[in-house]
Amino acid sequence: MDILAEALRVSGARGALGVVLKAGGTWGMWKDSSPAAALHVVAHGTMWLHLPGEKPLEIQAGDAVLLSPGTAHGIAGGPDTIMGPCDRKAAAQAITDGSALHLGSTPAHTEVLVLRYEQDPEVSTPVLTSLVRPMHVRSRENAQLKKTVELLTAELAQPQIGTTAALNSLIDLLLIQFIRVCLARNPDKQPGSWLGAMRDPVVRDALACVHARPEHPWTTESLAAATAVSRTTLSRHFRSALGQTPGAYVTQWRMDLASVRLRNTDEPVESISGAVGYASPHAFSRAFRRARGMPPGEYRSRLRR
Repeated sequence: MDILAEALRVSGARGALGVVLKAGGTWGMWKDSSPAAALHVVAHGTMWLHLPGEKPLEIQAGDAVLLSPGTAHGIAGGPDTIMGPCDRKAAAQAITDGSALHLGSTPAHTEVLVLRYEQDPEVSTPVLTSLVRPMHVRSRENAQLKKTVELLTAELAQPQIGTTAALNSLIDLLLIQFIRVCLARNPDKQPGSWLGAMRDPVVRDALACVHARPEHPWTTESLAAATAVSRTTLSRHFRSALGQTPGAYVTQWRMDLASVRLRNTDEPVESISGAVGYASPHAFSRAFRRARGMPPGEYRSRLRR
């Protein structure tokens, strides 16, 4: 079971090109909080990332930085630039006609690919939303990531048949590579997050069991046995890595799976309840109401209005 791939699939995490930014001279732009994660890739030149109350961070050519959903931030040509709000109308027009968004003066010395990654709001497993801090990856850290950025830049420079499909695939690949780099370093800097939990082999093995067989009647005892650790050890690792009990995670994952199926399929509630590990529709309905604040049938009806 590829836990990350499965979690990204169920959470509906998909990437898209926001805009290609070309800037010169003195330039800057402030972006208010957004429900999407933002990934800024500096193709040429230098960009400075500004966060409220923090020292500006320099992002050089070939580098990239990923910010969790809801992170208000600014991007600028210098550490002391006074930034205005994002020109949403100009950005929307650039996205529509495929042109670049120009800031500052010409000629442009900096090019930034502004990408966004959205997650299904009906899914509560915090894959992208678990980022505690902005993830800054330098080009020298990973040759594969650097090659993907080069391919992405080349596709944008010379669009042709299939470019849209190629861009979407490369953008999704970039997210995977980015996460790999970040998980491979700073192992102690992201406790209490879903991505950080992937570094804990005990938790990772337990999640693989839950994701592979969500219909199984998992308990803390059976999960501990499946991962060859004691019940106490499993509970301790879960609390440290995810801030919750194994049972709470099992319920959360089952509710996410059920929510997606209720919205996207016409499967009877009875069928869905069994597929996500409940012995009866009544038990499933009770658990679903606790998690989502309404019974499954009402939930389905509201999402389809």
